[in-house]
Amino acid sequence: MTKRIALAPILIVLCAAAGFGQDAAQGGFSRTLTVSGAAELDVSTGSGEIIIRQGASDRVEVTGRIRVHTNGRSLAEAQALLRRLEENPPVEQTGAMIRIGNIADRELQRNVSISYEIQTPAQTTVRSRTGSGDQIISGVGPVEANTGSGDLDLNSIRGAVRVQTGSGDIRVMSMDGTFHGRTGSGSVAVASSAVSDAEISTGSGDVRITGVKGSLRARTGSGGITADGEPGGAWDLQTGSGDVSVRLPQTARFDLNVHTGSGRLDVNHPLTLRGSIDRRRISGQVRGGGPLLAMRTGSGDIRID
Repeated sequence: MTKRIALAPILIVLCAAAGFGQDAAQGGFSRTLTVSGAAELDVSTGSGEIIIRQGASDRVEVTGRIRVHTNGRSLAEAQALLRRLEENPPVEQTGAMIRIGNIADRELQRNVSISYEIQTPAQTTVRSRTGSGDQIISGVGPVEANTGSGDLDLNSIRGAVRVQTGSGDIRVMSMDGTFHGRTGSGSVAVASSAVSDAEISTGSGDVRITGVKGSLRARTGSGGITADGEPGGAWDLQTGSGDVSVRLPQTARFDLNVHTGSGRLDVNHPLTLRGSIDRRRISGQVRGGGPLLAMRTGSGDIRID
């Protein structure tokens, strides 16, 4: 009994040294591409993170982190696939167009995860896709980003933003164009001072947006909606269950149509009512009228400051 106990640690060390229990081969690559002026960047990965940041104005720097899993293959086979990806990474350039992650070989796609970290000029149009993984994008634009499952974090985006995730949160800290955001399950938060028009949809989660200068359309199946800005177009806000809170300038002119199935209505602007008084519905004009602000909640309060 004593001998067996003494040998156990030695066997564990030998197994680890021989690579037993190792479930993946890991490695990576780096590439630098020269560009002149504005660039176009198309990035995709089946599984992994994508990080894109503003870098130097004359080059695109790409770093890839590769993980080849042993599911259905030996460690030696995984290491051989890893070497193929390291020696010939999926990075292509045609003039100003750079495509990253385009892998035709199915064996190099199966149980392989590649995460990308990219530095690119500020004047870069970005299209990015991941099947599963978060994305962080800053200092570039316009941006179109999609993930099947993961969060999307954007900051200091130049131009329009169009983002979608099947399951995850969307956060935008600064931008200066139109915004379209959709998530099947998650919250959407946009904090900016210059959103021209916005359209937001979430199946389940809160919506928060600031700095809207144009039209706004927001939908959530279950969650609250908070918005502030200067309506330059119609606002249409709807939630199945949750509160709606809106903050507008004290000089704002707009038409109003709000309804709650169960909750309070508070309008802190001078309102000229239209039709009969109803504690669940208000219709009228503020300061002579303007763009229509329509708000509806199945169960929750509506407040307009």
